[in-house]
Amino acid sequence: MDLLIREVQLDDAEAIVSILNPIIEAGVYTAFDTQFTVEAEREYILQFPKRGVFHVAVCRQNQKIVGFQSMEPFATYTHAFDHVGVLGTYVELSYRRQGISTSLFQAT
Repeated sequence: MDLLIREVQLDDAEAIVSILNPIIEAGVYTAFDTQFTVEAEREYILQFPKRGVFHVAVCRQNQKIVGFQSMEPFATYTHAFDHVGVLGTYVELSYRRQGISTSLFQAT
């Protein structure tokens, strides 16, 4: 699959939620048990830490966001954990096993 990996943009919130919520609903590949709103995702993107990395994978053929990955600092209240991060990688269920996660990990 020909992918463009780029930094997240505020306008990506709806696409991200449309990937994440079906995974939550299916009860697979995540510990999340409550679906997200577009508004909550926009706020998350707006407040994302400067030291974090947040990428989306865009299928070049149809310009659809098919996956995303975020990595953010574990703690901001101390420097003792500066080397520790929280990483999440999600791929739309119908696009799994096509190298999207691998491309996201390479970019991150």
